[in-house]
Amino acid sequence: MTSQISIPCMLLRGGTSKGAYFLKSDLPDDRDARDALLLKIMGSPDPRQIDGIGGAHPLTSKVAVVSPSTREGIDVDYLFLQVTPDKPEVSDAQNCGNILAGIGPFAIERGLVTPQDGVTTVSVYMVNSDSRADLDVRTPGGEVAYEGSAAIDGVPGTHAPIIQNYFETAGAQCGALLPTGNAVDMIDGVPVTMIDNGMPNVVIKAIDLGLSGAETVAELEENAQLKARLETIRLQCGPLMNLGDVEKKTVPKMCLVSPAREGGLIATRSFIPHRVHQTIGVLAAATIAAAALIPGTTAAEVTTGTGDNPLRADIEHPTGKLGVEIETQEMNGVPVPVRSGIVRTARKLFEGTVFALP
Repeated sequence: MTSQISIPCMLLRGGTSKGAYFLKSDLPDDRDARDALLLKIMGSPDPRQIDGIGGAHPLTSKVAVVSPSTREGIDVDYLFLQVTPDKPEVSDAQNCGNILAGIGPFAIERGLVTPQDGVTTVSVYMVNSDSRADLDVRTPGGEVAYEGSAAIDGVPGTHAPIIQNYFETAGAQCGALLPTGNAVDMIDGVPVTMIDNGMPNVVIKAIDLGLSGAETVAELEENAQLKARLETIRLQCGPLMNLGDVEKKTVPKMCLVSPAREGGLIATRSFIPHRVHQTIGVLAAATIAAAALIPGTTAAEVTTGTGDNPLRADIEHPTGKLGVEIETQEMNGVPVPVRSGIVRTARKLFEGTVFALP
Protein backbone atom coordinates (compact mmCIF):
# COMPACT_ATOMS: atom_id res chain seq x y z
CA MET A 1 0.00 0.00 0.00
CA THR A 2 1.42 3.36 -1.09
CA SER A 3 1.64 6.02 1.59
CA GLN A 4 0.71 9.59 0.89
CA ILE A 5 3.31 12.36 0.94
CA SER A 6 2.93 14.55 4.03
CA ILE A 7 4.29 18.10 4.29
CA PRO A 8 3.98 20.80 7.00
CA CYS A 9 1.76 23.59 5.75
CA MET A 10 0.17 26.79 7.03
CA LEU A 11 -2.91 28.27 5.39
CA LEU A 12 -3.18 32.03 5.72
CA ARG A 13 -5.36 34.76 4.35
CA GLY A 14 -3.03 37.44 3.08
CA GLY A 15 -4.81 40.67 2.16
CA THR A 16 -7.66 39.73 -0.18
CA SER A 17 -6.09 36.42 -1.18
CA LYS A 18 -5.60 33.06 0.48
CA GLY A 19 -2.69 30.70 0.10
CA ALA A 20 -0.68 27.72 1.32
CA TYR A 21 2.62 28.71 2.96
CA PHE A 22 5.59 26.34 3.01
CA LEU A 23 9.18 26.35 4.15
CA LYS A 24 11.40 25.84 1.12
CA SER A 25 13.22 23.07 2.98
CA ASP A 26 9.99 21.06 3.17
CA LEU A 27 9.53 21.00 -0.62
CA PRO A 28 11.57 19.19 -3.32
CA ASP A 29 14.65 21.05 -4.55
CA ASP A 30 13.94 20.16 -8.16
CA ARG A 31 11.57 22.71 -9.70
CA ASP A 32 9.60 20.24 -11.80
CA ALA A 33 9.15 17.87 -8.86
CA ARG A 34 8.11 20.80 -6.64
CA ASP A 35 5.53 22.07 -9.13
CA ALA A 36 4.12 18.58 -9.70
CA LEU A 37 3.69 18.14 -5.95
CA LEU A 38 2.04 21.56 -5.54
CA LEU A 39 -0.44 20.76 -8.32
CA LYS A 40 -1.46 17.66 -6.36
CA ILE A 41 -1.63 19.55 -3.07
CA MET A 42 -3.81 22.31 -4.52
CA GLY A 43 -5.97 19.95 -6.60
CA SER A 44 -5.12 21.18 -10.09
CA PRO A 45 -6.03 20.76 -12.89
CA ASP A 46 -9.68 20.84 -11.87
CA PRO A 47 -11.94 23.92 -11.84
CA ARG A 48 -13.21 22.93 -8.38
CA GLN A 49 -9.83 21.73 -7.07
CA ILE A 50 -11.96 19.19 -5.26
CA ASP A 51 -9.05 16.82 -4.55
CA GLY A 52 -6.82 19.48 -3.01
CA ILE A 53 -6.77 22.52 -0.74
CA GLY A 54 -7.06 25.14 -3.49
CA GLY A 55 -10.07 27.45 -3.43
CA ALA A 56 -11.18 27.05 -7.09
CA HIS A 57 -10.25 30.65 -7.98
CA PRO A 58 -6.91 32.29 -8.83
CA LEU A 59 -7.18 34.45 -5.68
CA THR A 60 -7.39 31.37 -3.46
CA SER A 61 -5.03 29.08 -5.38
CA LYS A 62 -1.72 30.61 -4.33
CA VAL A 63 1.48 29.32 -2.74
CA ALA A 64 4.25 31.02 -0.78
CA VAL A 65 7.67 29.37 -0.42
CA VAL A 66 9.77 30.89 2.35
CA SER A 67 13.37 30.38 3.47
CA PRO A 68 15.98 32.12 5.62
CA SER A 69 17.84 34.69 3.53
CA THR A 70 21.61 34.87 3.04
CA ARG A 71 21.33 38.46 1.74
CA GLU A 72 22.69 41.21 3.94
CA GLY A 73 19.96 43.03 5.84
CA ILE A 74 17.25 40.60 4.67
CA ASP A 75 15.46 38.18 6.99
CA VAL A 76 13.69 35.82 4.59
CA ASP A 77 13.36 35.03 0.88
CA TYR A 78 9.82 34.77 -0.51
CA LEU A 79 8.90 33.00 -3.73
CA PHE A 80 5.30 33.38 -4.91
CA LEU A 81 3.72 30.68 -7.06
CA GLN A 82 0.37 31.02 -8.83
CA VAL A 83 -1.31 27.65 -9.27
CA THR A 84 -3.93 27.69 -12.03
CA PRO A 85 -7.07 25.90 -10.83
CA ASP A 86 -8.18 24.34 -14.14
CA LYS A 87 -4.78 23.83 -15.81
CA PRO A 88 -1.60 21.97 -14.81
CA GLU A 89 0.30 25.25 -14.52
CA VAL A 90 2.44 26.71 -11.74
CA SER A 91 3.78 30.17 -12.51
CA ASP A 92 6.51 32.25 -10.88
CA ALA A 93 6.16 35.03 -13.49
CA GLN A 94 4.64 37.49 -11.04
CA ASN A 95 4.84 38.68 -7.47
CA CYS A 96 1.87 38.87 -5.07
CA GLY A 97 1.55 41.65 -2.53
CA ASN A 98 -1.49 40.16 -0.87
CA ILE A 99 0.20 36.84 -0.09
CA LEU A 100 3.22 38.90 1.01
CA ALA A 101 1.10 40.16 3.92
CA GLY A 102 1.24 36.69 5.44
CA ILE A 103 5.01 36.29 5.07
CA GLY A 104 5.82 38.30 8.20
CA PRO A 105 3.49 36.33 10.50
CA PHE A 106 4.57 33.03 8.90
CA ALA A 107 8.28 33.81 9.31
CA ILE A 108 7.78 34.71 12.96
CA GLU A 109 5.54 31.72 13.68
CA ARG A 110 8.06 29.38 12.05
CA GLY A 111 10.97 30.81 14.06
CA LEU A 112 12.78 32.42 11.11
CA VAL A 113 12.53 35.88 12.71
CA THR A 114 12.77 36.71 16.42
CA PRO A 115 9.80 38.88 17.41
CA GLN A 116 10.11 42.12 19.35
CA ASP A 117 7.65 43.35 21.98
CA GLY A 118 5.35 45.71 20.10
CA VAL A 119 6.17 45.78 16.39
CA THR A 120 8.53 43.47 14.50
CA THR A 121 9.90 44.54 11.12
CA VAL A 122 10.47 41.61 8.78
CA SER A 123 12.66 42.39 5.77
CA VAL A 124 11.71 40.26 2.77
CA TYR A 125 13.54 39.57 -0.49
CA MET A 126 10.87 38.99 -3.13
CA VAL A 127 12.39 36.40 -5.46
CA ASN A 128 9.91 36.93 -8.32
CA SER A 129 10.63 40.63 -8.71
CA ASP A 130 14.20 40.78 -7.36
CA SER A 131 13.17 43.48 -4.90
CA ARG A 132 12.71 44.14 -1.19
CA ALA A 133 9.79 44.83 1.09
CA ASP A 134 9.75 45.60 4.81
CA LEU A 135 6.73 44.38 6.79
CA ASP A 136 5.76 45.91 10.13
CA VAL A 137 3.94 43.17 12.06
CA ARG A 138 2.17 43.76 15.38
CA THR A 139 3.80 41.51 18.01
CA PRO A 140 2.70 42.53 21.53
CA GLY A 141 4.48 40.42 24.11
CA GLY A 142 6.56 38.85 21.35
CA GLU A 143 3.63 37.05 19.71
CA VAL A 144 1.95 37.72 16.38
CA ALA A 145 -1.32 39.61 16.84
CA TYR A 146 -4.08 38.87 14.35
CA GLU A 147 -6.83 40.83 16.10
CA GLY A 148 -7.00 44.57 15.53
CA SER A 149 -8.93 47.52 14.18
CA ALA A 150 -7.62 47.68 10.61
CA ALA A 151 -10.19 47.07 7.89
CA ILE A 152 -9.45 46.43 4.21
CA ASP A 153 -12.14 46.33 1.56
CA GLY A 154 -12.79 42.83 0.29
CA VAL A 155 -12.23 41.19 3.70
CA PRO A 156 -14.92 40.94 6.40
CA GLY A 157 -14.23 42.36 9.84
CA THR A 158 -11.12 44.00 11.26
CA HIS A 159 -7.64 42.69 11.99
CA ALA A 160 -4.18 43.79 13.07
CA PRO A 161 -2.59 46.04 10.45
CA ILE A 162 0.51 44.97 8.55
CA ILE A 163 2.37 47.87 6.96
CA GLN A 164 4.10 46.93 3.71
CA ASN A 165 6.85 49.18 2.36
CA TYR A 166 8.13 48.20 -1.09
CA PHE A 167 11.49 49.29 -2.47
CA GLU A 168 13.07 48.99 -5.93
CA THR A 169 9.83 47.87 -7.58
CA ALA A 170 9.96 50.21 -10.60
CA GLY A 171 10.66 48.00 -13.61
CA ALA A 172 11.19 44.98 -11.38
CA GLN A 173 9.90 42.49 -13.98
CA CYS A 174 10.05 44.47 -17.23
CA GLY A 175 13.39 46.21 -16.76
CA ALA A 176 11.91 49.72 -16.72
CA LEU A 177 8.93 51.53 -15.24
CA LEU A 178 7.74 52.25 -18.80
CA PRO A 179 9.21 49.30 -20.73
CA THR A 180 8.45 50.77 -24.17
CA GLY A 181 9.77 54.17 -23.13
CA ASN A 182 6.40 55.70 -23.93
CA ALA A 183 3.60 56.98 -21.72
CA VAL A 184 1.10 55.72 -24.31
CA ASP A 185 1.28 53.20 -27.16
CA MET A 186 -1.40 52.26 -29.70
CA ILE A 187 -2.36 48.58 -29.85
CA ASP A 188 -5.14 47.60 -32.26
CA GLY A 189 -6.21 51.24 -32.34
CA VAL A 190 -6.54 51.41 -28.53
CA PRO A 191 -4.33 53.76 -26.43
CA VAL A 192 -2.59 51.72 -23.73
CA THR A 193 -0.01 52.41 -21.04
CA MET A 194 2.42 49.57 -20.38
CA ILE A 195 3.92 49.98 -16.92
CA ASP A 196 5.63 47.98 -14.18
CA ASN A 197 5.89 49.17 -10.59
CA GLY A 198 6.18 45.66 -9.19
CA MET A 199 3.31 44.20 -11.25
CA PRO A 200 3.33 44.53 -15.05
CA ASN A 201 0.07 46.12 -16.16
CA VAL A 202 -1.54 47.22 -19.40
CA VAL A 203 -3.71 50.19 -18.49
CA ILE A 204 -6.66 51.12 -20.72
CA LYS A 205 -9.33 53.76 -20.26
CA ALA A 206 -12.68 52.01 -19.91
CA ILE A 207 -14.31 54.55 -22.20
CA ASP A 208 -11.94 53.55 -25.03
CA LEU A 209 -13.54 50.08 -24.97
CA GLY A 210 -17.09 51.43 -24.82
CA LEU A 211 -17.43 50.93 -21.06
CA SER A 212 -18.14 53.24 -18.14
CA GLY A 213 -15.70 51.62 -15.72
CA ALA A 214 -18.50 51.13 -13.19
CA GLU A 215 -19.44 47.65 -14.45
CA THR A 216 -19.75 44.89 -11.86
CA VAL A 217 -17.44 41.90 -11.74
CA ALA A 218 -20.29 39.68 -12.95
CA GLU A 219 -21.02 41.93 -15.92
CA LEU A 220 -17.39 41.91 -16.99
CA GLU A 221 -17.04 38.16 -16.49
CA GLU A 222 -20.00 37.60 -18.82
CA ASN A 223 -18.60 39.90 -21.53
CA ALA A 224 -16.83 37.32 -23.68
CA GLN A 225 -16.20 39.80 -26.50
CA LEU A 226 -14.43 42.20 -24.13
CA LYS A 227 -12.28 39.46 -22.60
CA ALA A 228 -11.26 38.21 -26.04
CA ARG A 229 -10.27 41.74 -27.11
CA LEU A 230 -8.27 42.30 -23.94
CA GLU A 231 -6.43 39.02 -24.46
CA THR A 232 -5.56 39.97 -28.04
CA ILE A 233 -4.09 43.25 -26.78
CA ARG A 234 -2.31 41.51 -23.88
CA LEU A 235 -0.58 39.00 -26.16
CA GLN A 236 0.80 41.87 -28.27
CA CYS A 237 1.94 43.83 -25.22
CA GLY A 238 3.87 40.93 -23.67
CA PRO A 239 6.91 41.10 -26.00
CA LEU A 240 6.85 44.91 -25.95
CA MET A 241 7.11 44.74 -22.14
CA ASN A 242 10.13 42.40 -22.31
CA LEU A 243 7.99 39.55 -21.00
CA GLY A 244 8.20 37.42 -24.16
CA ASP A 245 5.32 35.19 -25.20
CA VAL A 246 2.72 35.64 -22.46
CA GLU A 247 0.04 33.26 -23.75
CA LYS A 248 0.65 30.91 -20.83
CA LYS A 249 1.79 33.57 -18.35
CA THR A 250 -0.23 35.41 -15.71
CA VAL A 251 1.41 38.75 -16.55
CA PRO A 252 0.86 41.37 -17.71
CA LYS A 253 -2.40 42.08 -15.93
CA MET A 254 -5.02 44.16 -17.73
CA CYS A 255 -6.61 47.12 -15.97
CA LEU A 256 -9.50 49.32 -17.07
CA VAL A 257 -9.44 52.78 -15.49
CA SER A 258 -11.99 55.56 -15.18
CA PRO A 259 -12.52 58.67 -13.03
CA ALA A 260 -12.95 57.97 -9.31
CA ARG A 261 -16.52 57.90 -8.03
CA GLU A 262 -15.98 57.60 -4.28
CA GLY A 263 -13.35 60.26 -3.58
CA GLY A 264 -10.37 58.11 -4.50
CA LEU A 265 -7.56 58.69 -6.98
CA ILE A 266 -8.89 56.51 -9.78
CA ALA A 267 -11.40 53.71 -10.38
CA THR A 268 -10.18 50.31 -11.59
CA ARG A 269 -11.43 47.03 -13.00
CA SER A 270 -8.53 44.58 -12.98
CA PHE A 271 -8.20 41.34 -14.99
CA ILE A 272 -5.74 38.78 -13.54
CA PRO A 273 -5.47 38.26 -16.50
CA HIS A 274 -8.49 36.17 -17.58
CA ARG A 275 -10.68 36.44 -14.51
CA VAL A 276 -11.93 39.72 -13.11
CA HIS A 277 -10.44 40.64 -9.73
CA GLN A 278 -12.98 41.19 -6.95
CA THR A 279 -10.71 44.00 -5.70
CA ILE A 280 -7.24 44.78 -7.06
CA GLY A 281 -3.85 43.28 -6.32
CA VAL A 282 -1.55 45.18 -3.97
CA LEU A 283 1.29 45.64 -6.45
CA ALA A 284 -1.21 46.27 -9.23
CA ALA A 285 -2.63 49.13 -7.14
CA ALA A 286 0.88 50.51 -6.62
CA THR A 287 1.47 50.26 -10.36
CA ILE A 288 -1.77 52.04 -11.26
CA ALA A 289 -0.97 54.80 -8.75
CA ALA A 290 2.47 55.19 -10.35
CA ALA A 291 0.82 55.43 -13.77
CA ALA A 292 -1.48 58.17 -12.50
CA LEU A 293 1.57 60.26 -11.58
CA ILE A 294 3.12 60.18 -15.07
CA PRO A 295 1.81 62.86 -17.44
CA GLY A 296 0.28 61.51 -20.63
CA THR A 297 -0.56 58.01 -19.44
CA THR A 298 -4.04 56.57 -19.80
CA ALA A 299 -4.31 56.63 -15.99
CA ALA A 300 -3.24 60.26 -15.72
CA GLU A 301 -5.92 61.24 -18.25
CA VAL A 302 -8.68 60.20 -15.84
CA THR A 303 -6.94 61.34 -12.64
CA THR A 304 -6.74 64.64 -10.82
CA GLY A 305 -4.96 65.83 -7.66
CA THR A 306 -1.62 64.00 -7.91
CA GLY A 307 0.71 66.82 -6.88
CA ASP A 308 1.79 65.53 -3.46
CA ASN A 309 5.01 63.58 -2.87
CA PRO A 310 4.62 61.18 -1.27
CA LEU A 311 1.18 60.68 -2.76
CA ARG A 312 -1.37 59.20 -0.36
CA ALA A 313 -4.53 58.07 -2.14
CA ASP A 314 -7.18 55.39 -2.51
CA ILE A 315 -7.42 53.17 -5.57
CA GLU A 316 -11.08 52.33 -6.10
CA HIS A 317 -12.05 48.78 -7.09
CA PRO A 318 -15.31 46.80 -7.41
CA THR A 319 -15.75 46.22 -3.67
CA GLY A 320 -14.20 49.35 -2.16
CA LYS A 321 -10.81 51.04 -2.01
CA LEU A 322 -7.17 50.16 -1.43
CA GLY A 323 -4.98 52.83 0.16
CA VAL A 324 -1.50 53.42 -1.26
CA GLU A 325 1.41 55.75 -0.56
CA ILE A 326 3.87 56.40 -3.39
CA GLU A 327 7.13 58.28 -2.92
CA THR A 328 8.88 59.28 -6.15
CA GLN A 329 12.08 60.80 -7.50
CA GLU A 330 12.28 62.66 -10.80
CA MET A 331 14.37 60.76 -13.36
CA ASN A 332 14.62 62.04 -16.92
CA GLY A 333 11.41 63.97 -16.46
CA VAL A 334 9.47 60.96 -15.13
CA PRO A 335 8.41 60.54 -11.47
CA VAL A 336 9.84 57.10 -10.62
CA PRO A 337 8.61 55.34 -7.45
CA VAL A 338 11.32 54.70 -4.85
CA ARG A 339 8.92 53.49 -2.16
CA SER A 340 5.38 52.15 -2.28
CA GLY A 341 3.49 51.71 0.99
CA ILE A 342 0.35 49.65 1.55
CA VAL A 343 -1.74 48.72 4.62
CA ARG A 344 -2.79 45.06 4.60
CA THR A 345 -3.94 42.47 7.12
CA ALA A 346 -3.42 38.72 7.40
CA ARG A 347 -4.78 35.87 9.48
CA LYS A 348 -3.56 32.36 10.21
CA LEU A 349 -6.38 29.99 9.26
CA PHE A 350 -4.85 26.55 9.67
CA GLU A 351 -1.56 24.95 10.62
CA GLY A 352 -0.80 21.28 10.20
CA THR A 353 0.08 18.67 7.61
CA VAL A 354 -1.12 18.52 4.02
CA PHE A 355 -1.20 15.23 2.14
CA ALA A 356 -0.75 14.35 -1.52
CA LEU A 357 -0.60 11.11 -3.46
CA PRO A 358 2.84 10.27 -4.81
